[in-house]
Amino acid sequence: MRQVIVTEFLSLDGVIDSPGNGPHPHAGWTFKQVAFDAAAYEIKGREQLEATALLLGRISYDEFAPVWPTMAEFSEYNAMPKYVVSTTLRDPEWNNTSVLGSLDEVAALKETEGGNILVHGSGTLAKALAAAGLVDRYHLLVFPVLLGEGRRLFDETGDRLQKLELVEHGAYSNGVVKAVYDVVR
Repeated sequence: MRQVIVTEFLSLDGVIDSPGNGPHPHAGWTFKQVAFDAAAYEIKGREQLEATALLLGRISYDEFAPVWPTMAEFSEYNAMPKYVVSTTLRDPEWNNTSVLGSLDEVAALKETEGGNILVHGSGTLAKALAAAGLVDRYHLLVFPVLLGEGRRLFDETGDRLQKLELVEHGAYSNGVVKAVYDVVR
């Protein structure tokens, strides 16, 4: 069975909204508010090399598809199979992209042969995958900023408890903390 890995840039108060650009009033907070330290981003390069498929929600697809194909640093992502969970997207233009219409189709994808399936951005999708028990691991880069408002990775989930096990961590000169958690089942 393939692993679904959710990877996110996260503010200290749990916001994932607009880390590079987007509608948030502090869009770009990962590079505008925090000094660059290449070591903090090592996991991003590793993710791209280890993943064999990219899984996106519709909003992230719409943001990434026009930009990532033109960026040499995303060549592995551009070449690998990409899946968009959407009930409205019909003809994706990004090469090697398929549409999945439901979480049941994501569950079926997990059962196929292959390596890691990486969920990049796509906070709404990540929450739905977590609620359905389809997330196996989280790769989090936690930035030393408080944004106060915006889309969050972890919202109130009622009485649902999910135990996580820390399997890798690191702290960097710019205050960014890497936390990799496996979901305990």
